[in-house]
Amino acid sequence: MKFEGKAHKFGDNVDTDVIIPARYLNTSDGKELALHCMEDIDPKFAAEVKAGDIIVGGENFGCGSSREHAPLAIKSCGVSCVVAASFARIFYRNSINIGLPIFECRQAASDAKSGDVLRADPTSGIIENLTRGKKYSTAPFPKEIRDIIESGGLMKSVKK
Repeated sequence: MKFEGKAHKFGDNVDTDVIIPARYLNTSDGKELALHCMEDIDPKFAAEVKAGDIIVGGENFGCGSSREHAPLAIKSCGVSCVVAASFARIFYRNSINIGLPIFECRQAASDAKSGDVLRADPTSGIIENLTRGKKYSTAPFPKEIRDIIESGGLMKSVKK
């Protein structure tokens, strides 16, 4: 399992209320949340993102509330994974729980530009910027985490 797609770059401290604004939290339907993903920071994001694309964030991506709506909105709009310099802890755990792969790699996040094509491999921990011809290493996902992601989330993994 490898993830490859066009980068959509955001800055530091992208909080969960920017990822999915609170005014849309009256549903947990992923399709509905996807329509509004990132709209307060990039109003065109939901219309322009394509299946397999990758969000790139700076420091403390996903800070803010503890609700799972934020990673669900990201996954539901087709984003294959998120690469960031660092993640808020609860966002990290919520992402794994819903089956959204996230990679913490400061250099890959710093070097990437919107529009670059990235490839991320959770087994090896290698992130490649195919546009710039660069490779980066981060910790590979443990087998248990890969199993959760491949199953589509924690609950689906447990049911297996």
